Amino acid sequence: MSDDPSARLRRGWTTGACATAATKAALQALWGGIEPKTIGITLPKGEQPVFEIAFLRQGAGWAQVGIEKDAGDDPDVTHGAIIEARVEASEGGIVFAAGKGVGIVTKPGLPIEVGEPAINPVPRQLMRDVVSEMAATYDQSTDIRITVSVQHGEALALKTWNPRLGIEGGLSILGTTGVVRPFSCAAWIASIHRGIDVANATGTMHVAGCTGATSERVVKELYGLPDHAMLDMGDFAGGLLKYLKKHPVERITIGGGIGKMTKLAQGARDLHSKRSQIDFMQLNDWAQDAGLAQVADANTALEAVSRAGNGLAQIVAQRAVEQVNGMLKGSGVRSDTVVIDRSGKILARAGA
Repeated sequence: MSDDPSARLRRGWTTGACATAATKAALQALWGGIEPKTIGITLPKGEQPVFEIAFLRQGAGWAQVGIEKDAGDDPDVTHGAIIEARVEASEGGIVFAAGKGVGIVTKPGLPIEVGEPAINPVPRQLMRDVVSEMAATYDQSTDIRITVSVQHGEALALKTWNPRLGIEGGLSILGTTGVVRPFSCAAWIASIHRGIDVANATGTMHVAGCTGATSERVVKELYGLPDHAMLDMGDFAGGLLKYLKKHPVERITIGGGIGKMTKLAQGARDLHSKRSQIDFMQLNDWAQDAGLAQVADANTALEAVSRAGNGLAQIVAQRAVEQVNGMLKGSGVRSDTVVIDRSGKILARAGA
């Protein structure tokens, strides 16, 4: 048995997988007169989940199915949401529409064009595949309009990065594999990448990545940055900077509390407490070299700064920007760092 706790967590299914299953069940009702209680689909990597039908409604020329999203043991804001698909004849081809609770793309840089429903490419393909499959089964035309809705999706979207990415009116229908893996970093990092894509597509020259809400507020106010310039970096400094090197903007500010910024200054790329730790002996060496107080036995970076003074915070800011510049080498991106305390007071700045 694996020692990795995540291996014992229950996986779930994406909004895209749920919308695909709802589409298939609705087509069975529309074309086959079947009222399924469950429905199975095949995902890109071969998984074959079976979904329970939350509701089925139909009328002359249309059918609509709802499926409750099960995100497994992942703390997903859409866990328990009802994902709906309504199918009816289109004027030609497979057409996707945003129902209530599904957003519309309003900014360039995302994988879906401006003005289109925020239904990502893989879910669209999965739904096209089930339309083709069901059309062949029931000898029907694939000229189908699929309207995807999410109950309470407008409110749920406010808890996601959608407003910042320029997706208005609701949630995105997401998923590249159809599977939600508990506490996976992939979805977070993918959202960081989309934020950089939007910044490039909208000509945003200065972006910022911060470790938390307080540092984000401080940096945003310090530079007067618009909301869409704020990348939700969290602990994933490496994921942000690696992508930014390949998709550069003019300037990046990295902001955070003294603890996480110290880890960045010491070379960490993932700043989570489970995946990187502060080297207090190295921090002490920096302090001693600058003629500051001894901090080797400090319990936290904030305690170290309280002993050694803001001169130590300045060293952290400078070494952090050197780490950032090293990761961005050759990209032409200018960088700076902002180090704060828990109250949001700026302790030090360096770079740019």
